[in-house]
Amino acid sequence: MPIVVRLPEALREDLKEPLGEIYTDAGALLAEVSGPLIAVGDIVTYHLEEAGHPPDVALIDDRTERSAVDEKVQQALSESDIEVENPAATLTDELLRSLRTALDTEAPTRIRVDGEEDLAALPAILAAPDGASVVYGQPGQGMVHVVVDAENRAWVRDFIGQMDGDPERAIELLNG
Repeated sequence: MPIVVRLPEALREDLKEPLGEIYTDAGALLAEVSGPLIAVGDIVTYHLEEAGHPPDVALIDDRTERSAVDEKVQQALSESDIEVENPAATLTDELLRSLRTALDTEAPTRIRVDGEEDLAALPAILAAPDGASVVYGQPGQGMVHVVVDAENRAWVRDFIGQMDGDPERAIELLNG
């Protein structure tokens, strides 16, 4: 499970600002979704599924805000299609390849991450087609909805380019 990039301490503050609009109601968020839906996080995935719209791609790790998700959420999300390892504050080769595979698959795909999936919204924004929705949790606030477009993709490409490791390899793995 080679680590491709690692989030340096100096960049952590840049991720505290949400990359899109924050929603507390899954129905209101789903009313804004028109393309493929990628969910990053157990609680986000659970709320979208409970609202009747399972994500096309979901990345989960059985945790929320560094604690185990409650049993109801864990049981609802017990099945996964792909399992990968991805330590905290990193993006591994395995996670990036699995995300690319899931995006290229017609069937809904759930990726269970052993470690942490928090940074997966970044490669999801980079790899998803224009008009896709990437939704991730903003601790204590709600669900962030990012509509993938050239501007968001450019911001993510620049951000990943500043991470430690091999940013060019990360981008290459996502471009398939």
